Amino acid sequence: MSQAFSHRVLPYDRADDLLDGVLPFLREGIESGDRVLAVTTLAMHMLLRDTLGADAAGVEFFESDKWYAHPARYLADTLALAETAAWQKRRLRVLGEPTWARRGPLELLEWQRVEAITNAAFTGTGAALLCAYSRSLSPGVVAASRQTHPETTRGTSTLANPGYQEPWAYNARLDATPLHPAPDDSYKLDIDVPDLYWIRAYVTNFARRTPLPEDDLQRLLVAVTEVVTNALRHGRPPITLRLWLEPGELVCEVTDHGHWTERTGFGLIPPKPVGGAGRFGLWAVRLLCSTVQIRTGRDGTTVRLRLQVPAVVVPMPVNSA
Repeated sequence: MSQAFSHRVLPYDRADDLLDGVLPFLREGIESGDRVLAVTTLAMHMLLRDTLGADAAGVEFFESDKWYAHPARYLADTLALAETAAWQKRRLRVLGEPTWARRGPLELLEWQRVEAITNAAFTGTGAALLCAYSRSLSPGVVAASRQTHPETTRGTSTLANPGYQEPWAYNARLDATPLHPAPDDSYKLDIDVPDLYWIRAYVTNFARRTPLPEDDLQRLLVAVTEVVTNALRHGRPPITLRLWLEPGELVCEVTDHGHWTERTGFGLIPPKPVGGAGRFGLWAVRLLCSTVQIRTGRDGTTVRLRLQVPAVVVPMPVNSA
């Protein structure tokens, strides 16, 4: 793959501003024989189809809400497409309009983290990613886009972002914010003996008192097993597991008194298969959970797993009168 990987942000105020940057990007890919994807809203799909005319046949259209449903899965799926295209001597070219509305503060941070890590994960793929950001988004989201994208697109021009931060430095800055303490009334299990059967039973007992679906419980059990195993291998006692509920989420936390070190950023990038077989590790934990938060230092290590739980609907009483 001779082309260099590019990751650019396209800030826009109006549809005309968006099209001025998007159309040259898409048409260049169509003419070059790239695999061209437009991941946007349905309204933008219609506008692009009308504007591109016959050229729209060279573009694959996907909905933003589905494409950007989960940070780690998005990264894995898009990276796989880029690597497959490179193997086929083609270039993956993606116009993306990430979904920022209706996301809570923690979700926003995780997606901003993914935008930053993209610059490390896609190195060598030759992919071209153009991310559209409406200036109607919150100022914090727009400002972060300039820190997580090396370049800005304006029409056919490309400018370097002076505020761009190297991905691991950006990630470290996010992780410098301490986690809030676990609630005093959280369920607590001190892990004195590495009995994974009892640990899974303890987690199951708590989770089945919550609205967490059974499929998600099984994902949680696999993730907890991996995290506890890491704590036993790389951490130091005492090791403690805590469980509690927050609005819309079940939270499971594992703490130990060791300082973890890992060169791959604690599973932020999909690991390459070794000897023809994949590794599990913290990357798969991120795939299994809604969000994974890790803090490590001289005072110990905390891994906090979050899974979304559906809202409980209380049925209205039947009027028997």
